[in-house]
Amino acid sequence: RILKLVAESVTRGVAGAPLVEIGNPGELEVIVELLSADAVRVDTGAKASIESWGGAPIAAHVTKIYPAGFTKISALGIEEQRVKVVLALDGAPAERARLGHDYRVYVRIHVFAAADTLRVPLSALFRRGEQWAAFIAEGGVARERLIEIGERNSTHAQVLSGVKEGEKIILHPSD
Repeated sequence: RILKLVAESVTRGVAGAPLVEIGNPGELEVIVELLSADAVRVDTGAKASIESWGGAPIAAHVTKIYPAGFTKISALGIEEQRVKVVLALDGAPAERARLGHDYRVYVRIHVFAAADTLRVPLSALFRRGEQWAAFIAEGGVARERLIEIGERNSTHAQVLSGVKEGEKIILHPSD
């Protein structure tokens, strides 16, 4: 199928210049540009999810991590090192039939999993100097405690020390 018209009107063509982009919409892949510091944490075969494209999340997996990075200027004007990562779409073709060429998507790539770990909401954590801290409810009193965290995502952080299972942690602590 024609995915994109490069030359849309009648013009004199230059030899070798593309006129259209063709492809098989059923075999789309997603190429994302990750910050190099994030790309080094990704493994080939890692599970991923394609989200915020207009439909339900689509399961995917990493098929390739480019071996070389490149410099790109962010929207804020910051020079960043990025690495391209290629994702193959999993699941039934009907689930992704409406996803098309050059669509904007958000991607989640699984880089860490732990079956038995303690975690706390990020909304309970705050910085105390160079360390993380939280307020723990002890006998009806909020007590500040330093916490060592491990892995984190957009909602939770893994607790390595400082909080025990079953303790009550205070969310959104005020000053």
